[in-house]
Amino acid sequence: MTEVTGGDLATRVGSSLPYLRRYARALTGSQQRGDQYAMAALEAILSDPASFDTSLTSRCALFKVFHSIWITTGAPLSDEETGLASKAQSHLARLTSGTREALLLHTIEELTFAEVGQVMDIPASEAEQLVSIAYTEMAESVSGRVMIIEDEAIIAVDLEAITSEMGHKVTGVARTESGAVELAGRETPDLILSDIQLADNSSGIDAVNRILKSHPDVPVIFITAYPERLLTGEGPEPAFLISKPYTEEQVRSAISQAMFFSSTETLKA
Repeated sequence: MTEVTGGDLATRVGSSLPYLRRYARALTGSQQRGDQYAMAALEAILSDPASFDTSLTSRCALFKVFHSIWITTGAPLSDEETGLASKAQSHLARLTSGTREALLLHTIEELTFAEVGQVMDIPASEAEQLVSIAYTEMAESVSGRVMIIEDEAIIAVDLEAITSEMGHKVTGVARTESGAVELAGRETPDLILSDIQLADNSSGIDAVNRILKSHPDVPVIFITAYPERLLTGEGPEPAFLISKPYTEEQVRSAISQAMFFSSTETLKA
């Protein structure tokens, strides 16, 4: 991502808004609730432009406003959650405060520990410690069966290795939409890790939507080189999204986060 450090307030906020949506959705496990928090941050800036700290990078300034709202509300999970998202309540209650936020900011959003500290208003050393704790606590909380939809062999092998090393079982790798549907029919996954563009020009989005018709509670992580296209806030979009090229940390973080939630919503092709 190209960081915007100058220009007017609207330009600076707009440049980082898609990434705030990604962070908020992963944090809440829901497109709808994540976007609601993102909108609350925008409304706070509109009502008080001084809340956007112009001495920080655009992303850090915007995320800092979001974080102030998030902690004020107690970072709650809704009582209306059902399915796996409801079960996540007990896991989240055992996690050290601030660990998930620090982990997402550092891994998915690729902020340095110093920047995470700026967003969360803590020292960089504490931010680093929170990320370390998050990995330990979340790895102990959830494990399951992961299905991979990826047509590039090298990437598929890499994703399979990362997933297996985390203690999850990989049910298989599919390279096409039809292959993915068939694989899901043989063994129901607890999580789907999917590319967008597949080998035969079929769509990972279509494959996931077909699978979710039969298994609606399965969380999904999408991988794409163009995350901005799926972070517009217009229509159904994913709650969990990794940018290509990805890092091992990003994959590990996203898998751990997604295992807590099943509220990833289907996409329209």
